[in-house]
Amino acid sequence: MFPNMGGLDPRRMQSMMKQMGIENKEISAKRVIIETNDSKIIILEPQVTKITMQGQSSFQISGDIQESKELIIPQEDIDMVSTQANISKEKAKKLLEETKGDIAKAISLIDLD
Repeated sequence: MFPNMGGLDPRRMQSMMKQMGIENKEISAKRVIIETNDSKIIILEPQVTKITMQGQSSFQISGDIQESKELIIPQEDIDMVSTQANISKEKAKKLLEETKGDIAKAISLIDLD
């Protein structure tokens, strides 16, 4: 995109980017958390840059990365176990956590006193 970028002065680079309608903004952040379906990616002491071009914003993030696996139980599953087993939603959630989200196993663990 840019020819021979090796010796380009940062101020000149910023000027060229501005002429092309590209804006960079440094964002002060303590940490960045990205939640996926089954884990969290935590970036500590991040360097965050917001890049805006043609009305679209994107973020460039770098820093110390930690990833944690986390079981996320969908509310629909909690509702289903609660309804099917006629128990509280809190108890249904606890059973689903114990069974790692297995609905049938969670229902089978209910005490039938």
